[in-house]
Amino acid sequence: MPCSSGSWLIAQEARALLTRLARVEPFALHETMVAAAAPTLATRVEIDRYLAAGRRVLRHRVRTFVRWLSSPRGRTTPVSDIQRQFTLLRLQFNSVLAQFDIFADALTQRSEHRTGVWIAGLDALARDALVIPGVLERVPNLICYVDRGHGAAIRRARTRLPGGGESPVAVIRVPRERMVGSGIASSLVHEVGHQAAELLGLHRSLRPVLNAARRTAGRRAPAWELFLRWLGEILADAFSVARVGVGSTLGLIGVVSLPRVFVFRTSHDVHPTPWLRVKLSTAIGDRFYPHPQWRALERMWECFYPRDQAPKNALPLLSLIEEEIPAFVDLLASHRPPALRGRTVAQALTTADRRPERLAARLESWLAPPIDPNTPPTLAFAMLGQARLDGRMSPEGESYIAGKLLTMWAMTEALGTAGSTRPLALKPGCGCRQEVVAT
Repeated sequence: MPCSSGSWLIAQEARALLTRLARVEPFALHETMVAAAAPTLATRVEIDRYLAAGRRVLRHRVRTFVRWLSSPRGRTTPVSDIQRQFTLLRLQFNSVLAQFDIFADALTQRSEHRTGVWIAGLDALARDALVIPGVLERVPNLICYVDRGHGAAIRRARTRLPGGGESPVAVIRVPRERMVGSGIASSLVHEVGHQAAELLGLHRSLRPVLNAARRTAGRRAPAWELFLRWLGEILADAFSVARVGVGSTLGLIGVVSLPRVFVFRTSHDVHPTPWLRVKLSTAIGDRFYPHPQWRALERMWECFYPRDQAPKNALPLLSLIEEEIPAFVDLLASHRPPALRGRTVAQALTTADRRPERLAARLESWLAPPIDPNTPPTLAFAMLGQARLDGRMSPEGESYIAGKLLTMWAMTEALGTAGSTRPLALKPGCGCRQEVVAT
């Protein structure tokens, strides 16, 4: 085909882009889900408006390009230059589809029987985790979805999307293998912690403090260099402990219980060495909510992975970092970032009702049917995690109650009945109080 026909073919391809773009409809027109599984109206509107704006801009650019091709200047432009401009347009088209698919992954699953409703319940749990009265009140919308894989992830609100633009909402991926039990809260609230740390500016305010500590640490400086590298993940873990208590550490143990070579490996990754990460979590828990359970849980972890099984060349660094954990945790807990207006991190993030003894004392009356539907989701999962550690709840009972709670929160949101939802009735013999043998 001669070059003179090239511009005609490119024009046809550009018009084909328009036809395909026209088939990308708002989610409100083609997502099938029961009302209880749907995200909040504000979340749906924000996503659809953002994507519609992107399609509108691209549609205008393609139409302008097609008109330009038939103009005198377009007809005299070398076809190689025309092809270059069209290639850029097609890349923008692919970016629009990529952004659509990011949110489609989070919305399409809500058509799945039962799972869709549970995901809507996870939305409620994520919102409750992020909103902290007096600390974080005006927060971005969040939307959850499940996926295969071992860990969770978040695309924070206002971060760059493929092809440009900022995500209008926070999109949180949680592992399907954790559906459904108290461990789901550990993964989910950890990811919410990444968003919270960004909103509070904790990275910006803590890094100079850690750098100062590193400069004066002498031979212990390598430990503080790693604390700096791991800061983002440690902050998210700390947020999770503050919101769901020991359930956060139990969930973390479930995630990082890996073959020994990975548990002791110290790499340049942003994630702490798993063996140390659990110790950091228990140390943070003991600082936030002092109780003997944290030391007992740390000893249990050491039984799983005895330190003498660590590679000989790694043990000196692991021991050095372990020695510095108390000082690091104290620095973190007592830090006063500008966003907290004079309060420390520990004062701002912790609440008295998450103390282990209070969770344990409240559990019996809370589980007495019917369960109070107005219990904050993070408090409910904190009680489930505490009950699991104390041997007061079987895995079967935990899964049953967690599923019921997620369904109830989804219904509450769908019907707009916050504060007036019927108490949650539990069927007899669900195993909710079945004791397990403590090891």
